[in-house]
Amino acid sequence: MISNSPVTASATNSADTVSMTILGTGAWGSALAALAEVSGHHVQTWSRHGEQSLADSVAEAEVIVIAISMKGVPEMAKRLQEANISKSAILVSATKGLDPETLRTPSQIWQASFPDHPIVVLSGPNLSKEIERGMPAATVVASEDQAAAETVQQQFASEAFRVYTNPDRLGTELGGTLKNVIAIAVGVCDGLKLGDNARAALVTRALPELIRVGTHLGGQAETFFGLSGLGDLLATCTSPLSRNYQVGYQLAHGKSLEQILTDLNSTAEGVNTANVLIRLANQEKIPVPISRQVYRLLNGKITPQQAVEALMERDLKSEDYDELL
Repeated sequence: MISNSPVTASATNSADTVSMTILGTGAWGSALAALAEVSGHHVQTWSRHGEQSLADSVAEAEVIVIAISMKGVPEMAKRLQEANISKSAILVSATKGLDPETLRTPSQIWQASFPDHPIVVLSGPNLSKEIERGMPAATVVASEDQAAAETVQQQFASEAFRVYTNPDRLGTELGGTLKNVIAIAVGVCDGLKLGDNARAALVTRALPELIRVGTHLGGQAETFFGLSGLGDLLATCTSPLSRNYQVGYQLAHGKSLEQILTDLNSTAEGVNTANVLIRLANQEKIPVPISRQVYRLLNGKITPQQAVEALMERDLKSEDYDELL
């Protein structure tokens, strides 16, 4: 559950300065660097295209924030193991996705690679372009290690960015990951001009699907009603700034997935997540009707119109609130 005491700007200003390195200089990594700098902390960034080595970049870092795409996480974990990071360094995962090889979340990969380090997940309704403009937002930092979560909370909190803590690392992470698949579905809905009623129904029915998967995998149901669950779902499913929303929207307009991803020139994690999620759902026998239609659409098995028809033609049933808890 989310703590009800976000850090304020005055609390942040009194915090000790912490040395932080952010790995990844894409839109999200750059936005996080700007947030930490506003809060008065010493921040350096690392990119594989930069001049400084990874080892030098993280050598004295007390907090290491990993803001790279899912596909780069396994390799980065190996490289950091060789980089001799500080034994007390806190690792912050700011990646949303599932590993196609191991079916693990990013933080699960970090925990396996660094079992003696605190692992924190940062996730919430955080569209990087809005954060870059200084627009107000809130997020969650989640970890079983409360002290580590509070340290990271202090690093990013400001008057424009409210940060809450949560002990449910996995649930927080899954909320931010799974909603990307739903955002593709909503993009299709809007691209086909099906209206506000259809979008509202789709988002509402998506929530129990996320909770069903998340709790089966070990997350807490309550987490999915917070910023990293419902909050992130609403932001990603209602904003054209969302890359995953754009994938669905453009598919509904007849573009190929390959062309859409080329035009985006950035990662839409929902595409990979949909494929891994269906493998997980099949393996664990978890019903995921919305995500399954997204998977079929992304893999060219159905058209956008057929995906909508398949969802509307499902067997009639009661609206069971028990499935939300």
